[in-house]
Amino acid sequence: MNLQVSMEYAHGVLIVRLSGELDHHTADLVRLQMDEAIARQNSKHLILSLKDLDFMDSSGLGVILGRYKLIHHKGGKMVISGANPAVYRLLEMSGLFKIMPVFENEGSALSDLEVVS
Repeated sequence: MNLQVSMEYAHGVLIVRLSGELDHHTADLVRLQMDEAIARQNSKHLILSLKDLDFMDSSGLGVILGRYKLIHHKGGKMVISGANPAVYRLLEMSGLFKIMPVFENEGSALSDLEVVS
């Protein structure tokens, strides 16, 4: 298991930073950690920072889609920031960008979500 998860709550937005590999070995742990943080902070908006994510498989897509549905159900917005070319391509091919925007960096994503709040 080579995945690090860090979370920060800033300006009413939960920022989740993933580093390493999000795959079938790590997906359940990430899902649990994100769900707990969303509930604990009563987060309405979420930024998923993927700039340091090296690899993701379909299990990772499932984690992202599930958290999107959770945030969307709360009336919030989820965005992705900083995906490397390989992860970006997987997200694009999956169609996730049709339901959630992607930004180059966390600052741009945070600016977008502050407008929404």
